[in-house]
Amino acid sequence: MGKRQYGQFCGLVRAVELVGERWALLIVRDLLVSPKRYTDLKRGLPRIPTNVLSARLKELETAGIVERRLRPRPDGSVEYALTEYGADLEDVVLALGRWGARALGEPGPDEIITADSLVMALRSTFLPEAAQAESDATYEIRVGDVVVHARVEGGELAAAPGEAGGVDLVVDTGPAFRALLAGELTPDDALADGLVAITGPKELLAAFTRSFRI
Repeated sequence: MGKRQYGQFCGLVRAVELVGERWALLIVRDLLVSPKRYTDLKRGLPRIPTNVLSARLKELETAGIVERRLRPRPDGSVEYALTEYGADLEDVVLALGRWGARALGEPGPDEIITADSLVMALRSTFLPEAAQAESDATYEIRVGDVVVHARVEGGELAAAPGEAGGVDLVVDTGPAFRALLAGELTPDDALADGLVAITGPKELLAAFTRSFRI
């Protein structure tokens, strides 16, 4: 089956034709975090069929959105990365993430959280002006087995998968994390009800929720 053609001369139509096929934007989302090998992409998107992943990567590469490159030796494996044109999708992906987060509700039994999706959630909910009013801090967020960190300095955010050194606050949470960022759950209530556990000053959890908001 060929790609959908809408028959209209319009920028939005062309964008949908380029990245509107199923899984395409999720591949872009994960590559916005970092370049990845095919196996890394498959691991982060476990439900994508291998033939569909291969097809989407080929389509994105043909469109000039993704490029293949060799990792430095001794690795030497092929990885996929966004081109400059592809990286321009960042604002679009972040805006869609913010918009979609308002309709998330509770996670379904078969819905997972990945490190890349959590990093992008932090990037999409970050409020630079609010963060600038807070003290600089490094946060480590743990949602089940998924661990990411966020460094906030001078109103700017650097978020990535994994642990970080010099952490000021560790936040252990679960589905309540969305409610916390949406303002539906206060930090004090989250702690009192055992929905969130922290290592570090309680005041930093409040600062975090002011700096990241759905």
